[in-house]
Amino acid sequence: MQDVEVIENASAAAAALDPIRARLLAELTVPASAAGLATRVGLPRQKVNYHLRSLEAHGLVELAEERRHGGLTERVLQASATRYVVSPAAVTASAADPGSAGDRLSAGYLVALAGRVVREVGTLVRRAAASGARVPTLTIDTQIGFRSAADRAAFADELTAAVLDLAARYHHDDGRPHRLVVAAHPVPEEETP
Repeated sequence: MQDVEVIENASAAAAALDPIRARLLAELTVPASAAGLATRVGLPRQKVNYHLRSLEAHGLVELAEERRHGGLTERVLQASATRYVVSPAAVTASAADPGSAGDRLSAGYLVALAGRVVREVGTLVRRAAASGARVPTLTIDTQIGFRSAADRAAFADELTAAVLDLAARYHHDDGRPHRLVVAAHPVPEEETP
């Protein structure tokens, strides 16, 4: 089971976003049969089976084991990942194209950039999982309070200069390219501590 799976197919995204199927995916972080799952979620086994077949067809659940009981075979399934993220590519290819947003200081550009990160890292994770490798990443996530727009602008100027200096110092034309994204946005009020 992967930690995070990025869904790029529109029909797989629709399947994962269906409320009943989303609940089944959440329950299947622990492997279960259709009968066991039906008991846990309070739905008829036939209805659970119907939804599981759809999730399995989209690669969102996978066979964990088969148990034989007399002449019957019970299939035990598990979610393919602990968490799922829908890539903007599942909606439209241009959704994750920051080049289509003209203003690099706009929220639209930032959203497209974040979408591109989801799409690219999702692709890397899928490839790495197939070969048993890890994806080399670096993430910095912090929160800073600016007293004024002038402070925010001064911080942006200093950060830009520092990043450009580091990039110039460590960049090698024959090295493996890595994408560096630095973004800042206000924290939504409901998430402010």
